[in-house]
Amino acid sequence: MDTTQAYTVPEFCQAHRFSKAFYYLLKQRGIAPREMHIGGRRLISKEAAAEWRRERELASETEAA
Repeated sequence: MDTTQAYTVPEFCQAHRFSKAFYYLLKQRGIAPREMHIGGRRLISKEAAAEWRRERELASETEAA
C-alpha cells in the first residue's frame, strides 16, 4: 500500500521515470505539476501529480488528433 502523500522533485522524477533535467524543462515550458514550498522544500502532492498526469494525457490525445 502506497502511503506517499507528497513527492520531492527527485522522487517525482523517479516515480515518473524521467530525469530532473527534463522536469526543469517541463517547468520552464509551464507544464510541470503544481508545487508547494514547505520549509525550503519543494513538494508535489499526490493530487497535483494525478492532475498533471491527466493534463499530459489530454494534451497527448489532442496532439495525436
